[in-house]
Amino acid sequence: MADSSPKPVPTPLVPFELVGRVTFEMLGHIGGACYLFFDAMTWAVRGTLVPGVRLGRAAVVSQLVRIGVRSVFIVSLVSGCVGLILAFQLAPPLDDFGRKDLVANIISIAVLRELGPLIGAIVLTGFAGASIAAEIGTMVVSEEVEALEAHALDPVRFLVVPRLLASIIGMTCLAVLASVTAIIAALVMSVVVLQIPYATFMRNMLDQAKLVDFATGVAKGAVFGILIGVIACINGLRVSGGAAGVGKATTSTVVQCVVAIVIADLAFTAVFYALGLV
Repeated sequence: MADSSPKPVPTPLVPFELVGRVTFEMLGHIGGACYLFFDAMTWAVRGTLVPGVRLGRAAVVSQLVRIGVRSVFIVSLVSGCVGLILAFQLAPPLDDFGRKDLVANIISIAVLRELGPLIGAIVLTGFAGASIAAEIGTMVVSEEVEALEAHALDPVRFLVVPRLLASIIGMTCLAVLASVTAIIAALVMSVVVLQIPYATFMRNMLDQAKLVDFATGVAKGAVFGILIGVIACINGLRVSGGAAGVGKATTSTVVQCVVAIVIADLAFTAVFYALGLV
């Protein structure tokens, strides 16, 4: 009888096998996340347009409060501190050139385009993304998801859709909040400590920042919300191995969300640069 067991990979090819396996796992994870996103959006559209399909607006509002409203304080605190740090760090080198008033120009662009959405997304990843993955993972381990399927109830419709919509809406609002808070903090620091006149700060900021900069931050916030919601939900639904699996899914969610957010931010910047919007 022929031996059907897999043959060991020659030692020189082990690195290539590892790279190939990781690549296929990554592609499978990305494909599963895309499928989950389109499935959830399909249910969201049907729940909005088809009278017989209930979207569960109470669940969406509940998740929005848990994900978005409860993150307001920590996002405001972090973004405000970042605004103060930027004002402190930019003032000395600009003062060497006699243009300390340009603090407003740099901070307005940096915050509206990059730092506001990025701060909100990273804070929301740790605050809500890990929580979503742990919550859904616990449902999987305790067989609550199987109970839904046994009653002919789609887990995507009742578990994923409310959390995904709340992540998108909440992250978009938090991106705006983070940008506004950071700019206000920088304004206070500039006027009170750096002795930059209020009128000069506002004039420079309004001359530099355009509507497209604000729209860029809002668009990034929505995309970051999609990434956080989808990654957290798919990691939660794929939990196996009991409590250890829940912990692994939570850790993976934070790491994957941060990496995906940074890569998406890079892609946004490259596209906007190619279009001449930066």
